[in-house]
Amino acid sequence: MFEQAAFPVQNEQGFQQLSQRIEAAFATNRADLFLASIAGKKLRVRQFEQILDKGLLGKDSPELYKALPTSDQALIREKYLARIEKVPIELRQRFLKIYAYY
Repeated sequence: MFEQAAFPVQNEQGFQQLSQRIEAAFATNRADLFLASIAGKKLRVRQFEQILDKGLLGKDSPELYKALPTSDQALIREKYLARIEKVPIELRQRFLKIYAYY
């Protein structure tokens, strides 16, 4: 069975800011808007770095992410990828194109 390695967060402030933005984007009342913005940019939901670069998680998110050490970047990317899998199935079906693998 897969067990996630536990790495300590090194840049707590930057990590928390990005983490809060991810949670806000997937809040019940906002997830559909966030997924629609991803679709509007012709991205897939798993293209985390491209989503950051387009400013979909905030205009300064790319700089926040790049300022994180590599281990924190991996943790925030993993958090994002885990969060997209928790989106309700109805919403995932509605945005099937951006959830589909290539």
